[in-house]
Amino acid sequence: MKFQHTIKGLMIAGLFVLPAANAQESHLDPKLPEYKSVSGVTGNLNSIGSDTLNNLMTLWAEGFKKSYPNVNIQIEGKGSSTAPPALIEGTAQLGPMSRLMKGEEIDAFEKKFGYKPMEVRVGIDALAVFAHKDNPLKGITMAQVDGIFSSTRKRGADDIVEWGQLGLDAWKNRKISLYGRNSASGTYGFFKDHALDKGDFRNTVKEQPGSSAVVQGVGADQYALGYSGIGYKTSAVRALPIGEKEGTFFEANYDNCLSGEYPLARFLVIYVNKNPRQPMDTLTKEFLTYVVSKEGQAIVEKDGYFPMPAEVAKEVVESLTK
Repeated sequence: MKFQHTIKGLMIAGLFVLPAANAQESHLDPKLPEYKSVSGVTGNLNSIGSDTLNNLMTLWAEGFKKSYPNVNIQIEGKGSSTAPPALIEGTAQLGPMSRLMKGEEIDAFEKKFGYKPMEVRVGIDALAVFAHKDNPLKGITMAQVDGIFSSTRKRGADDIVEWGQLGLDAWKNRKISLYGRNSASGTYGFFKDHALDKGDFRNTVKEQPGSSAVVQGVGADQYALGYSGIGYKTSAVRALPIGEKEGTFFEANYDNCLSGEYPLARFLVIYVNKNPRQPMDTLTKEFLTYVVSKEGQAIVEKDGYFPMPAEVAKEVVESLTK
């Protein structure tokens, strides 16, 4: 994977190993610490950012409030690009994003505060290319993904517009219907950077305001493809196995994300405004500590994403107290 803080890079560095599990078993790391509530936690938390993380943020807030019923948490999920300005303007303490901040977003934050925003990893996602559940395609290469969704085709693929070009002779001359996110979305930005190699989308991609709308569109259209986070998978769609080479495809599952073999794995992150010369405020610190605890990561898995290994969660907790 070609992005900062790669999951594959963590594997190579030996920071964690894959726990033994099959597709039916939980991938929750037993070494994750249980959350322990503390006294004196009250106040208001505002979260503005990713639509992909909207369900997770809501579930985390509900779980957190069980320990702290006097805490009020407001969540708005209109897209990752709304997080940086909210942090800069002070209208949110939490900026969930399904992509990393761009250089210009970090620069704007640093110009205002004199230091960079703090990036907190909170879960692992496979950005999936979804097909209708009855689609017989065995898998797809990254070059083919680019040839389907991009007008610039920087990976050198053919211009792919109908299913016969992907080997489905029964669907020959059937146009591929495309669904995607709007430009405010971190998923849009991540897919553009990593699947399209920073190329341009076709103007025929039907841009949707939310991740669930993409999946609903694909589920209702037998000849459709769309990209969205794996947490939005339904019984009406299937996530296509993807690979760099023809015939070598990898399922969008936990093991393949951690190994780096699934090429569209990513960390889900929350950005916060933490002055490196001052301790983090107690409310924000405890919320983030809860998120990466065993209870918080169980919610990640329940919502269809992949929980983080204990070693990564430990790094996060240590960074919160610096």
